[in-house]
Amino acid sequence: MSTHINAPEGAIAPNILLPGDPLRAKFIAENFLEDAKCYNEVRGMFGFTGTYKGVPVSVQGTGMGQPSLSIYATELFKFYGVQTAIRVGTCGAVNENTKLRDTIIVNSACSDSSLLNQRFGSLHFAPTANFDLVRAADKIASGMGIRYSVGSVASSDFFYDKNENWKKWAEYGVLGIEMESAELFTLAAEFKRRAMAIMTVSDHILLGGATSAEERQTSFTNMMRLALETIVQVNA
Repeated sequence: MSTHINAPEGAIAPNILLPGDPLRAKFIAENFLEDAKCYNEVRGMFGFTGTYKGVPVSVQGTGMGQPSLSIYATELFKFYGVQTAIRVGTCGAVNENTKLRDTIIVNSACSDSSLLNQRFGSLHFAPTANFDLVRAADKIASGMGIRYSVGSVASSDFFYDKNENWKKWAEYGVLGIEMESAELFTLAAEFKRRAMAIMTVSDHILLGGATSAEERQTSFTNMMRLALETIVQVNA
């Protein structure tokens, strides 16, 4: 029984977008989905279901950080039968070739989270996105003519990282720092589901520069459209 998502059986589509910000979920529903209906408002974490180009799609806010995402993704996979989940979020770039407002198609996620340690102990699991989703998103992004990269991010439990661990991640080719993708990929592996993440660079940790809160909430539409088109493609 779900305790954080108050949705009746059948209210959530097999395909879902997972923004951290519930207001971004609302924006996606209002601007991209047809006949969108709200199925969840518990703790202000909005969830909506509608259609995009005839394909049923839901969008659910997950909050910030891997523990918060873990709650929502677990309930979506375990209780509502979600089969395909795409995180649509923001990250801080740590690569000089990645620019502010660029799109990143995430194919793997490093992490410093204790969630992985609690599961695997001394073992080192490699949270990885579903290849079919990544391949479809890469093809679609190329056709959209947007600036994008395919690569890894680091899902950190720290937002204000005084230790500057991002420097070590950057040394090993990580493109950006965010807070959720590794847990999503791990849960997808556990439940045998498909997951990936698409990021917009909201600030540049290495070179400086940042976007506004309003931009982060409403104007990062390339990743939203890319995620939806990917869902359509893999459901064709």
